[in-house]
Amino acid sequence: MAEITAALVKELREKTGAGMMDCKKALAETNGDMEAAIDWLRAKGIAKADKKSGRTAAEGLIGVASAGTKAVVVEINSETDFVARNDAFQDLVRGVAQVALSTDGSVEAISAAQYPATGKSVHDTITDAIATIGENMTLRRAASLSVTDGVVATYIHNAVADGLGKLGVLVALESTGDKDALNAIGRQVAMHIAATNPLAVRADEVDAAVAERERNVFIEQSRASGKPDNIIEKMVEGRMRKFFEEVALLSQAFVINPDLTVEAAIKEAEKTVGAPIAVKGMARLLLGEGVEKEASDFAAEVAAVAKG
Repeated sequence: MAEITAALVKELREKTGAGMMDCKKALAETNGDMEAAIDWLRAKGIAKADKKSGRTAAEGLIGVASAGTKAVVVEINSETDFVARNDAFQDLVRGVAQVALSTDGSVEAISAAQYPATGKSVHDTITDAIATIGENMTLRRAASLSVTDGVVATYIHNAVADGLGKLGVLVALESTGDKDALNAIGRQVAMHIAATNPLAVRADEVDAAVAERERNVFIEQSRASGKPDNIIEKMVEGRMRKFFEEVALLSQAFVINPDLTVEAAIKEAEKTVGAPIAVKGMARLLLGEGVEKEASDFAAEVAAVAKG
């Protein structure tokens, strides 16, 4: 059996908000498996559903760039927020986003591409910037979307400069209609995505493993009611329908007009655009998402320095 350490219990408590003893019991019941322990707590009604939990302490900037029917979003991390406010770092992120437009949007392709201002690869340019700025930096993630005819709308939340901020969204809309009107509804949908973080555009595109995990949690919760299996099955199916409605973009209530779903809002926008609109894809990068930065004890660091 895995050792249930205090650090493991603390991590589970931070992720779920459950009590220390409940967290310890959940880890004991699941042999120390963090994800399984979260599900165990949820099934017992002790923790809320939260697939986005986790510490996001990494600093840096998200950059977006677009050209014609293509747009990209990149994440470049730094050690401190101070560097993110540095003009040289901002120019670097903006430049890397522009370079990314000429690639397939993968980190590997962007890293290998030439950075025009230096004549070196993006990877080597970032390495040189580390020496100049004095902090470790890394191109962590990137995404690219394109359409044959239409627009890829972009949105930056908490922008610190043009095309730079803490959260970047792309949404690809295919349509033969008016491009300005299309970009307007696209930006609104991108803002919605920034706010709600949907798992997929459509219900049938939600990751099968994620859906199965939710189903298993609902089954355990429903069994606790003591109802017969045929009733439990109906309860689970009802909860799964609600789950898909909540996590799929097109079925969510539109944040700009909650009386409409996103799908209905796009359908309404077709009148202004003058042609049908199809959502072809989306991408959302939140700075530092999923990265845990080692916590430091500032007082201990000062004491260590004082001791020489």
